[in-house]
Amino acid sequence: MKTQANESKQKNVLLEVTGLKQHFPIKGGIFGRVVNQVKAVDDVSFTIYEGETVSIVGESGCGKSTTGRAILRLDEPTDGQIRFQGKDLLSLGPNEMRKMRKDLQVIFQDPFASLNPRQTVGEILREALSIQKVVPKQKYRERIIELLENVGLRADSMDRYPHEFSGGQRQRIGIARALAVEPKLIICDEAVSALDVSIQAQVLNLLKELQRKFKLTYLFISHDLGVVRHISDRVIVMYLGKIVEIADKKSLFDNPQHPYTKALLSAIPLPERKEKRERILLKGDVPSPINPPTGCRFHTRCPFAADICKEREPELQAVDATHQAACHFV
Repeated sequence: MKTQANESKQKNVLLEVTGLKQHFPIKGGIFGRVVNQVKAVDDVSFTIYEGETVSIVGESGCGKSTTGRAILRLDEPTDGQIRFQGKDLLSLGPNEMRKMRKDLQVIFQDPFASLNPRQTVGEILREALSIQKVVPKQKYRERIIELLENVGLRADSMDRYPHEFSGGQRQRIGIARALAVEPKLIICDEAVSALDVSIQAQVLNLLKELQRKFKLTYLFISHDLGVVRHISDRVIVMYLGKIVEIADKKSLFDNPQHPYTKALLSAIPLPERKEKRERILLKGDVPSPINPPTGCRFHTRCPFAADICKEREPELQAVDATHQAACHFV
């Protein structure tokens, strides 16, 4: 019987992130010198294989969205390496990176803010096609109708403006725009968090259907573990700019190893079960990413913290073939 680790090895690596750092300078004084830095993402490494969905979860400020933006180079990373299909993205010039964006697309959280209100849906999709020259100009209309039908919208939607659609429909337009250039990796940055729960389910099912149809790969960024459980193959848990746990979905939800992951999972309501799960309440606030704690960054709120946690930073260590956690007491 093959393990999931062996299966992963047989898949092609699509994206490899190594030692990624994203520090934002804080300037002060009369001369505007850099006086400190916000360590939003601090030494993050992970791999995504073709055709899978990897989710990044964590509370606000953990660095999950910043990681996505750094991969796309919407913010230039401070340090690290990002390899996409073997190419080092950080070594590419502006023109080369522009061509590479055809394969790397993003779906944003707010579908209304990410669509130009002065353009019709047809013009929004036509702009994406013209920039990347995916199809000849005479086939634009045919391609736009095909894209709209793929996301469950009628062909006559192309003549309407974004404000004429509901939130769920606008997000479908955002998905169609991402699909327009035939990408290989789509980064979904809180793609369903602004939608009603019933609409969330529809959009998630659409994303899964499109993944099967077009062999897409997703990096799904979310704070909602219920959503992550529905769509993910593997899950990365982040806390204060660091990865604290990586595992396949079943292993993470059935057997969490890091105290932070356990606390997150304990907050998920379980209406289908009669027995109550013990809720783990974390004390205190999340420390500032400007001056993070020494050792394990979670030790200031961890109910199991010992002296070693304050002194030495734990490394990700294997729990089993598909599971890693950064805790001294795994």
